[in-house]
Formats: sequence, structure tokens, C-alpha cells
Amino acid sequence: MTDFTELAKKQASQIIMNSLGRLVADEKIPAVPLPAFNIERPADALHGDLSCNAALVFAKTLKMNPAVTARLICEYAITDGTVFEKTEAAGPGFINFYLGEQWFSDVVKAAVNEGENYGRTDYGKGKRILLEFVSANPTGPMHIGNARGGALGDSLASLLEYAGFYVEREFYVNDAGNQIEKFGKSLSLRYMQITDKSKEDIINGFADGELCDGIFADEENFPMPEDVYKGVDIIEHAYNYYKINGNALVDVSEEERKSALIEYALPLNIEGLERDLKKYRIVYDTWFKESTLHQSGAVKQIVELLTEKGHTYEKDGAIWFKASEFGDDQDRVLVRANGIPTYFVPDIAYHYNKLVTRGFDKAVDILGADHHGYVPRMKAALTALGIDASKLDVVIMQMVMLVRNGESVKLSKRSGKAITLSTLLDEVPIDAARFFFNLRDPNTHLEFDLELAIKESSDNPVFYVQYAHARICSILRRLAEEGVKLENADALSFSDPAELALIRHIAGLSDCINDAARTYNPSKITKYIHELAQLFHKFYDNCRIKGENEQTVQSRLSLCVAAKTVFKNMLDLLKVDAPEKM
Repeated sequence: MTDFTELAKKQASQIIMNSLGRLVADEKIPAVPLPAFNIERPADALHGDLSCNAALVFAKTLKMNPAVTARLICEYAITDGTVFEKTEAAGPGFINFYLGEQWFSDVVKAAVNEGENYGRTDYGKGKRILLEFVSANPTGPMHIGNARGGALGDSLASLLEYAGFYVEREFYVNDAGNQIEKFGKSLSLRYMQITDKSKEDIINGFADGELCDGIFADEENFPMPEDVYKGVDIIEHAYNYYKINGNALVDVSEEERKSALIEYALPLNIEGLERDLKKYRIVYDTWFKESTLHQSGAVKQIVELLTEKGHTYEKDGAIWFKASEFGDDQDRVLVRANGIPTYFVPDIAYHYNKLVTRGFDKAVDILGADHHGYVPRMKAALTALGIDASKLDVVIMQMVMLVRNGESVKLSKRSGKAITLSTLLDEVPIDAARFFFNLRDPNTHLEFDLELAIKESSDNPVFYVQYAHARICSILRRLAEEGVKLENADALSFSDPAELALIRHIAGLSDCINDAARTYNPSKITKYIHELAQLFHKFYDNCRIKGENEQTVQSRLSLCVAAKTVFKNMLDLLKVDAPEKM
């Protein structure tokens, strides 16, 4: 599609350069190299559609008053054959550009004609991105941090696709290492507790949930150690295994018991993660298991490669990576003295798999705020392996605080953990969850107001945006019933300030898409469509459609359709419904 903002900026720059050439030819200014200048959209439309600081940055080189230079540039500027109708010198030396009527008409026509493709760009054309997000620990359900990561990651993937990138969504399953050992120990302890209690309780007719509650509360008779998972989900897994297999694991070794319980419970947890994420409208291209890296020898290969390149050494029986030589703040242990690799090694192997084995141009990871230190050590490892570390981009995501009645929502008493994604979606519509989690820059803390998320008023940003889309549908439907339809989107004319403001915003969609993709920030999209809703409501309040002359009716109908197109496209990008009635 045509990037109307970029087109205007390029033509404005060319007008400036051509004007400077004429000024040099007429000996109005000296023929000297001039510094770069900026062309931006001013905050106030009264200062033009675009504004340039050329005269200001030329002042030192030309030894001229910027206001005089600006007037000369405008005097020699020729706008014929461009999207502009005039230029104007202003203030201490700014050059303002005013777009012609045809530009506004062309924007509306493009949005109407391109439909679902309007806003798509070629910014990332030919580039392949592997986007990893959520990757929640499979030893338990997803918490609120995962809920933010899911909405952020999935929307970012769609945004990057909109910007022309090829994107694959991936979930990294940590099914090996210390957390799985801890998972097994937790299951084993609860299983042994259950086998000791269950006979009497089952005979007395306790329901399953009552039994689990009783076991969970029985800390006095069965205190759990600190290094285990204490949530009720562990109890439920252990009890469900007991119901199927009885006392089969009571007399086996601890290792055999843990292995059997992990083999039973872990796939159920992974299925649960996938089920909850699908409910959240997230479907992954790949569920990549850490265990496959161990089984294939990829983890061992990383240590061998780093050693062959001379980037390791032995100390206290362990193998260390010389990470400090590659930008990290200290060296890192790769293999412990007992011969077991640290978690860092499979992580390196995983990123090697992304960027070398599978050949993606970029690996983008969405990680929690506690992973700041992870970035320099991973980039150090990639550099040491001869991989361009700039191919790894990490989006750091800050914490979420759930708020109700102005107060923080406490942890779940029964599970002892934060409220889960599944619990949240029982209370808050999926549309609201996905929109709210993308309201702020990923690297800023987010307060999620549970009351606001279900409120049907303009205070609720997702409701406000959806209502704007539904309002346009209602307008078009009502006019169609009266025989007023869009029939001629060719001869359009716009002059009202509310019309022009709305069209300028519609024209800026491609620019917004590229900027949001470049910064990995979907909150730029939620901000964009919230502002679009404000501009549309103002337009509709100020510009009558019915009863005007035919050209005005067709022009304003076209603008309604153009705005509706942008709302639908951007809500689809966020996987938020675009209702036609509310």
C-alpha cells in the first residue's frame, strides 16, 4: 500500500532541496555542504501538516538568520506536481507544509479500496523472525505475568506480520532441569501423604475437592519443605494418580516414584497450558521441548564448541565460559563439578538452534523483568560462537498488578499462588484482557483494573474503541435502509477540520505499524486506535452526512468506511472482536 505520510515527507524534502538549488544558482546562499534536517508532523495542525527545521539547522553554516532563510526557501519553493498546496515560513525559522485536497481524497480512497490490506507494509519483507513468548514453567498453571506476556507476544507476532515479516510463534517447554526435579519431589511427597490419609477419608465419603482441601490445610501433621511446589494443583495431580493406580508407588524407590508421577502429570500440565492459551486466542506454531536438546546432544555440543574456540577454562572441577571477554559482567559456569550442565547451556543451545540450525534472521524473546542479566550473558555466548548477537532481541516485560476498588488484589488463598490466567478469564472478557495488557509499553509496570475491564462506558478503552466501530456499522446500516449507500468513492472532497484530522490519522497507520514493529511495542497500536475513536466521534458530532449535497454525502460515507476498515484491521491484529452492534 502507499505510505501517505512517507510520501509527503519525501516530497517535502525534495521541495527543500530544489529550493536550495535555486537559491544557490541565484547566489542568495553560498554553495556549501549543509547539515541534515528533520521533517515532522507538528502537534498542532495550525502549524501545517508537516514542519521542517532546515533553516534552523542551516543557521551556523550559512551565517544567516533562520527566519530569513526560511522565508527565502519558501519564496523559491515550487509545490506544483506534489501533494502540497503551499509552504509557509513561521516562527524563528520553521518551514510549514500544507497538504492539498487531493492527498486527503487519495488516503480515503486507499483505505476503502484496500480493505483488510490497508496498513500493511513491507518494512520487514524477506526477514524471518522466531518469536518466543510465555514459555511458562510447565510445573503449574499460568499466572498474571504469563497473561501479559501472552497478549503482548501474540499481538507483537501479528504486528510484525502486518509489517511484512515472516513470523513463527514458539513456546519453549522447560521439561528438564531443576524445576522438573522439584516438581517430581513435590508430587512424590503429596502422593505419600495421600496414601496415608485416603483410605479413611474415602470410606467416610469425602468428595474429591474436600479431600484436596483437607490435605492442603494439613500443614501441622505433614509440613512441606521449602524447596517444593505447594500449590493445590500438585495435590490434585497426586490424588488423581492415586485414584487410578492406588498404592502402586508406595514401596518403590523415590526416584522411580518421582519419574512415574512426572510422566503422568507433566503432559497434563502441558495440555492445560495449550488449552488455556487457545482459550486466550493464542495458537503456537511450535512447542519446543528442552529435553530434545539434551537427547540430541546439542547441549553437549555447545560446551565442545566453546572449548574448541578457546572460550572456556576449568576451575574447582567446573567448566567456565569466559563471558567477561564478550561483554558480560562476569564469567559463567557451564558444567558443574558434578558433571551436570547449568541451565545456561541448554539456553545457549536453544538459541543456537534458532539462529543457526533453523536459520532465522532474528530471535525475539519476551522475558520478565527479572531476566535483565540474562541478555548480556546470552549475547556474550552467541558472540563467542561466531553468531551476530544483534540477531537476538529481548523484550523485557514488567510486572502486572491486579486492582479492584483501588486496592491490590491478593493472592489466591487456596493455591498459595498468584491468580492464574484461567481464573482471570473467568472474570474478565478475553477482549478486555488482550487489550488491557497491551495498553502500556512492555517495559512499564501495568495496573490492571478488574472493574474497569468489565465496565460498559467510554472510560473503558476497549469498550470505547469497539463502540466506535459498532457506531460506524450502525450509521452505515441505518443509511442503507434509507437508500443512502456508498456508490462513488472517486470524486471526494474534504474541508472540515474534523474530517481532515481524522484522515491525517488514518494516513498515519503505516507509519504507526512500522514504528511499533521497530520498537516491538503493540501499545502503539492500542494508543493509535483509541485516538482514532476520539477523532471519529468528533468527526461524526461535527459533520452531518444525511441531507448534504451528493458529493458531501459520498465523501463522508467514504470516510466512515475508511475509519471502519482501520478499526477492524487493528482490532483483528490484536485478536479483539470488532462488534457491529453493541
